[in-house]
Amino acid sequence: MTSLNDLPLRDDLRGREPYGAPQLDVPYALNTNENPYPPSERLVKALGDAVMDVGGTLNRYPDRDAAALREDLAAFLNTDTPTAGLTVDRVWAANGSNEIIQQILQAFGGPGRTVLGFEPSYSMHPIITAVSGTRWVNAFRDEDFGLEPERAIAAVEEHRPDVVFLTSPNNPTGTALPLDAIKAVLEVAPGMVVVDEAYAEFRRAETPSALTLLDGNPRLIVTRTMSKAFAMAGTRLGYLAAGPAVLDALLLVRLPYHLSAVTQAVARTALAHGAELLGGVEALRRERDEIVAWLRAEGFRVADSDANFVLFGTFPDRRRVWENLLERGVLIREVGPPEWLRVSVGTPEEMKAFRTALKESL
Repeated sequence: MTSLNDLPLRDDLRGREPYGAPQLDVPYALNTNENPYPPSERLVKALGDAVMDVGGTLNRYPDRDAAALREDLAAFLNTDTPTAGLTVDRVWAANGSNEIIQQILQAFGGPGRTVLGFEPSYSMHPIITAVSGTRWVNAFRDEDFGLEPERAIAAVEEHRPDVVFLTSPNNPTGTALPLDAIKAVLEVAPGMVVVDEAYAEFRRAETPSALTLLDGNPRLIVTRTMSKAFAMAGTRLGYLAAGPAVLDALLLVRLPYHLSAVTQAVARTALAHGAELLGGVEALRRERDEIVAWLRAEGFRVADSDANFVLFGTFPDRRRVWENLLERGVLIREVGPPEWLRVSVGTPEEMKAFRTALKESL
């Protein structure tokens, strides 16, 4: 049979592994940072009704610009960050935040251009960068997984990137960046600055959003997702806030009718029921803080987290610990620095199972 090696694959893709966390049937799946609270029966019915409403029009293309959905997203962001003052011409949506990132790199990256990131961070940033034919440069985070403004400035001035990725709260560490660090990068960056806020809704009360920096910074892009706090991972809806000129650039690279009518209807229904879907966020914050305190009391190193997951360690052989947990029905994630593991925050029952399994594993 013909193998991949027999095909005329791009040379820069040879030897690469596809992205993906393990998908295993286990009692306690705590490895992909999902919201563990499913939609209520009332919301499931509303979602079904929304799909039925568009079902009779599926012979027609959907709204190419998803204008109504973007209006709803702008309204949500203005509620999340009242000073944002966003309008439909400053919000864009796509199939998950990964397509948002891809579109950004199609517009502002490419051959001969450079993207700067600070790892450990979201592993799809360098992957999508490479697929877009753009050079990836890792300037590394600080030892505590933060990012001192002086180091960030030095990295930008050295590499002069076309795009800078800043992830806050950071994945896989959960670390949030102070606005001073983001401001420092904006002041010296020659190109676009993308702040990935996929987990923003889980941030602590004193942690501000980069949405507050949009005015006066036309090269700033803030990306979000409905996959995490909104418990809509299966919907695949990501979005961004930026200046109108950024949207003009993305229109040049987006695929025609990239958001299906069903996706738009489901996302709008979820936003209309946002209070219910986001109702579990505070409980997840409490569970996160409790698991951080417990892990530290047990003698582990734990990264500060503003997200719905916790990075903890350190383990001389993390694979063995991961396997021991899996044998007990608990699936977490091997990701980030080699001696660390990441656990998603789940329900009280799931976190109890994690505690028990971890103690038994060690």
